[in-house]
Amino acid sequence: MKIGELADATGTPVVTVRFYEQQGLLPIPARTSSNYRIYGGEHVDRLAFIRHCRTLDMTLEEIRLLLEFKDAPQADCGAVNALLDAHIDHVAERIAELKSLEKQLKALRSQCEDIQAGKDCGILSTLVVSARTPAAKRVHEHVHGAHPKTPRAAK
Repeated sequence: MKIGELADATGTPVVTVRFYEQQGLLPIPARTSSNYRIYGGEHVDRLAFIRHCRTLDMTLEEIRLLLEFKDAPQADCGAVNALLDAHIDHVAERIAELKSLEKQLKALRSQCEDIQAGKDCGILSTLVVSARTPAAKRVHEHVHGAHPKTPRAAK
């Protein structure tokens, strides 16, 4: 099958198929005499594996490692288990961060219960005040290249 057919068969954009080839995740396909790429069932299976891993939010490096183990079926899967455990820990950290973000957003949302003029909006006022805090100033300075002043030595 040609690249467009592989893309259709797996629900993957052609550009993504090419990207996975460039990243070494998909084997280089054979070519016809007219230089068209020809993909087979192994490409469909491997691309489906990659896509499933991506739905689990795995990085390309994690997928690369899993594919290495998949390609060595005699090796034990201890490293696969460790990789998945590390990924689970990462997901748990992200969930905690998202819960914290949700809490912050709900607190922010509570600053403006009624629809009113923008100048009286508690959300906008809170965001403006928050932007003036020392932490926000340090972030602004870091992003824009300024360095915060060195604290003076305690007397």
